[in-house]
Amino acid sequence: MNTTNPDSRAPLTRRSLLQQAGLGFVGAAGLLASSGNLLAAASGATKAPAKSAKTAKSAAPRAPAPELVPLNRFPRMMHDYFLRRIAEQERATETARAKIRTRREAEAFVRERVEKVKRCFGPLPPKTPLKPRITGRVERDVYTIENVIFESRPNFMVTGNLYLPKGISAPRPAVVGVCGHSQNGKAAGTYQSFAQGLARLGYIVLIIDPAGQGERVQWLTDELKPVLRYNTFEHNYLGNQQSLVGEFFGTWQAWDGIRALDYLLTRPEVDPKQVMVTGNSGGGTITTWMCALEPRLVGAAPSCFINTFRRMFESEQPADAEQCPPHTLALGLDHSDFFLPFAPRALRLLGQELDPFDARGLEQSYGHLRQLYTLMGAPAKVDLFIGPDGHGYHQKNREAMYGWFNQLTKVASTQEEPALTLEQDATLQCTPRGQVSTLGSRSVISFTNETARALEAQRRALEGEALRQAVADKLQLPPRDGVPDYRILPAPRTRGYPKRAAGNYAVETEPGILNIVYRLSDTALVSRPPRGPKRAVLYVSDRSADAELREEPLIKELLAADPGAAFYACDLRGIGESQPNTTNKAFTDPYGSDYFYAIYGVMFDRPYPAQRTFDVLRLIDWLKANGHDEIHLAARGWGTIPATFAALLDDRIGRVTLKHALSSYGDVAKAEDYDWPLSSFLPAVLKTFDLPDCYRALAAKGLRQIDVKGAKANT
Repeated sequence: MNTTNPDSRAPLTRRSLLQQAGLGFVGAAGLLASSGNLLAAASGATKAPAKSAKTAKSAAPRAPAPELVPLNRFPRMMHDYFLRRIAEQERATETARAKIRTRREAEAFVRERVEKVKRCFGPLPPKTPLKPRITGRVERDVYTIENVIFESRPNFMVTGNLYLPKGISAPRPAVVGVCGHSQNGKAAGTYQSFAQGLARLGYIVLIIDPAGQGERVQWLTDELKPVLRYNTFEHNYLGNQQSLVGEFFGTWQAWDGIRALDYLLTRPEVDPKQVMVTGNSGGGTITTWMCALEPRLVGAAPSCFINTFRRMFESEQPADAEQCPPHTLALGLDHSDFFLPFAPRALRLLGQELDPFDARGLEQSYGHLRQLYTLMGAPAKVDLFIGPDGHGYHQKNREAMYGWFNQLTKVASTQEEPALTLEQDATLQCTPRGQVSTLGSRSVISFTNETARALEAQRRALEGEALRQAVADKLQLPPRDGVPDYRILPAPRTRGYPKRAAGNYAVETEPGILNIVYRLSDTALVSRPPRGPKRAVLYVSDRSADAELREEPLIKELLAADPGAAFYACDLRGIGESQPNTTNKAFTDPYGSDYFYAIYGVMFDRPYPAQRTFDVLRLIDWLKANGHDEIHLAARGWGTIPATFAALLDDRIGRVTLKHALSSYGDVAKAEDYDWPLSSFLPAVLKTFDLPDCYRALAAKGLRQIDVKGAKANT
């Protein structure tokens, strides 16, 4: 979990604050002016001397028009939509669980779920030489710390601290420790604490830095400072980019832990039959994924991660890319299912009563596992402990973990935490300058770049029906039937649109999803849209149709070019009039609501571009029913992605104009610096096609592109 505030590759400015507020560049100057007026009023500025009424009337400046904030009348729509889907799925799964009565049924249920879990991680890479090296030793009273570097993939270095109890005469139980979201990774106090506590009780412990933390920051300045203010923001930055080439960052994080276990098992001090794993928060995530993937573990204690997707979603808790496996919700899986490959090995789930991660979800997951463990004849092998504190691996939870491992191994007779003396970061540093990049370690970004180039080289050019089929297969659109229903909304007044009036409609493209459509008119339009004329222009907004109708030059150009056509502008789901106001974060924050719903879309196998393409196609159905047979589809920015796919798939669209469209997904996957959001990405798209394939096909529809954008949309 990451609760710090936003993407900050540059200092905060008025412009960046506006972007974080979800307004982008629309209405910025007016908003600032309005803010200035409010500040002046609040400051109690001295009033000017009173003038005569006649003088005041002639001298008084015209009052400025009130600032127009972009319309947003449906800010909870996306939250309600996804919550309905998650709740429906949870009810279906609970019904299936309730029917499990025998061991045979339990084992069949587990087998079926395990196959689904494997799909979420994809194939694991081959194991390559670890090339371990010990770069330093620290002698303490009852243990030694070895600073270790190994390679989990070729030239991809992992830093860790190996805690070795002194006086080992026979192989000892060992624990892989994985960190949560800390700037300094393994050196953070709470993570040192559990590693040192285990060592003082007699366990061997290897605790590692996750990618993006500690000595493994992936994107650094020349001065070795994180480019992103909070380096854990790298998790989303890396994971979103990886999705384009079909990689899941959670698999990368788990693989580092698996290779850490491989290194432990090369040590003669370690008993290979007694190896375990523990971690908190983001480390609880890695612990869970290792339980799903690693058969050699005999015990696990994940802390402050396990919940249910419904409870997490209800409380609007953000999650990293590695915490949201693709396909998960489409396959009907929940958090507890990721322990089924581990069952019935020894598992204690740890949580905190005051954690924002709702303890009820943790209890529900425990109930799922308890049912299956009991039917499989091992009820004592699964347990739950909820501590009294907030989010974190606090002492009560650490002691619950010690006690659980002691029951399994008999290493110690007490679970009370020994007295600890925490080390300075420099003592635990494995690299001379504090970052593996100074030793020539590859970055995750370089691997993604390499994979994108390899896919580009092997991908065959698609065109015609083959391309349309590939796009349709990737989008997996639901069937369309009939004409969408719609609401007639109160017509916006005095909004500064380029025509005198505008009708306003909420078109329901699927149950619970409203696309807001404005039809410009020279006369008042407060009823259903008039039929015809034959030609119509549909403009798909970037961020707000309401704001862009006032400010976007392309709209005025389109109106002038075809004055006889009906003109519509729309906000697709999650944009403009349905821009979410959830998550307690700015819309475009790395953990904000645009990302939040985009990542749930990925888990449902319905990424935002697919959902929004469906919206465009349903709007075309609606326009057709209103007598428009010739459609000119225009779009800007974020809206160009679904517009491109819809234009490729629908022959009713005869002309296409795209402004500020993305040059290619490949450009993003190969870039070190990009700013397109996950809500514009199709997972694994580069395995099949890229946007230039679509643009070439749309040349037959007179495609006009204006100011194409590369990986950096805002430059």
